[in-house]
Amino acid sequence: QLQLVESGGGLVQPGGSLRLACVVSGPTLDSYAVAWFRQAPGKEREGLSCITKYEGSENYADSIKGRFTISRDYAKNTVYLQMNSLSPEDTAIYYCAAREQFVRRCLFRPPSGYDYWGQGIQVTVSS
Repeated sequence: QLQLVESGGGLVQPGGSLRLACVVSGPTLDSYAVAWFRQAPGKEREGLSCITKYEGSENYADSIKGRFTISRDYAKNTVYLQMNSLSPEDTAIYYCAAREQFVRRCLFRPPSGYDYWGQGIQVTVSS
């Protein structure tokens, strides 16, 4: 059973950056895809990005492409989401999630396709 814990959220000014971390405990990440999602008040949960163990497997939603970067550190069993050029529209609760994955390409839709979830962390972009 995987357990996921997010960290790195908080308040940031427009144009600023944050790096979220998702620490995964339990089995090795080699057999899992990990994705980042977010949910703003009154909106559906939105898939942002995912990654597998295969080099170049990163996949991004159009809404964050070029601004956010997903990466993973095997030694730390951690997946990161580097978020740059943040705007108030990025304000949301951010979640990481995982599912078993044995092929290169991952998908981040629908959220129901992921079995293990973190508790979520607030990101607020405001001046």
